[in-house]
Amino acid sequence: MPAVLRSLPTPEAADLLELTRDLVDRELAPRVAAFEAAGEFPREVFRTLGKAGLLGLAYPEEQGGGGQPYEVYLQVLEELARGWSAVAVGVSVHTLSCFPVAQFGTPQQQERWLPDMLGGELLGAYCLSESHSGSDAAALSTRAVRDGDAYLVNGTKAWVTHGGHADFYNLMVRTGQAGPKGISCLLAAADTPGLQPLPPEKKMGMRSSPTASVLLEDARVPADRLLAAEGEGFTIAMSALDGGRLGIAACAVGVAQAALDVAVDYARERRQFGQVIADFQGLSFLLADMATQVEAARALYLSAARRRDAGQPYGPQASMAKLFCTDTAMRVTTDAVQVLGGYGYVEDFPAERFLREAKIMQIFEGTNQVQRLVIGRSLTRP
Repeated sequence: MPAVLRSLPTPEAADLLELTRDLVDRELAPRVAAFEAAGEFPREVFRTLGKAGLLGLAYPEEQGGGGQPYEVYLQVLEELARGWSAVAVGVSVHTLSCFPVAQFGTPQQQERWLPDMLGGELLGAYCLSESHSGSDAAALSTRAVRDGDAYLVNGTKAWVTHGGHADFYNLMVRTGQAGPKGISCLLAAADTPGLQPLPPEKKMGMRSSPTASVLLEDARVPADRLLAAEGEGFTIAMSALDGGRLGIAACAVGVAQAALDVAVDYARERRQFGQVIADFQGLSFLLADMATQVEAARALYLSAARRRDAGQPYGPQASMAKLFCTDTAMRVTTDAVQVLGGYGYVEDFPAERFLREAKIMQIFEGTNQVQRLVIGRSLTRP
């Protein structure tokens, strides 16, 4: 398949995307199958991406970031997902994990932590969900109690991407009353006494991206690691998620594009009844629908990103993009398996992996049912 034609705002952005494609083709694509099969986390890949400047693209240069528009950052994520979706999702989660410090930290906190966060030396994790409070995030019960110059934290956070491998954890904890106004955000180092990642979940897909619960038993987090004031954690969490949802939307389009590429290449080569199967109208129409859905999904996430870059409200549009792009990825990867027939169902070809990877994207960063709820409320409760 030819490279996707893109509209980029600057020559620098075009060079950045070319660098990303080169890294994908040279460093990521040749390794993904082995790492996925072994369930091994590619920590060195993230250091490589950090050295290439790809882990802080969306943050200002004065903070140590790349100073790129979100429109550009998301297209980099899409390219990464085309080659290795677990790595792209990891970059999205890391970018999300840097947001609380970058947006709400004091100048001293930013100076202390952001350079290594955005440079790839410190890998982040975002701890919002709990086993009983997934979509209902405001019902979280992990509690932090002030004890002198620190907080003692007790509870368990669930579904933590990079759990057990992260260098820092954004902990959404309860410091006050029930509901969203009693939630605060603590930045805990991985070596915090009492912070213990549990064994990783055994997942259907993205096996090279570790997901684990994090147990907190009298975990002592210094009080100078509180981000913003007590009670502002839920605001931090929700404002971060809008950008995170766009990240997942871009990752989903990358997986869908990869599945389309595999399907088209196979259809050009596979012969049946004396001709390549791409010449059969039924299959050609299927590929046409797949390509149209991918282009539409890409246009939607880029439209939302441009609203963000322009300083306009974009929360509902982020939910629309996450909903449409991940549903599209599920349809396109399913159809790619169908195009390959029996070969689509075996691990010799990556189509089955794309299908397994697409499914989780309809669930994390807010299920697609929650996205519909957000969109519906934006229409009826402006």
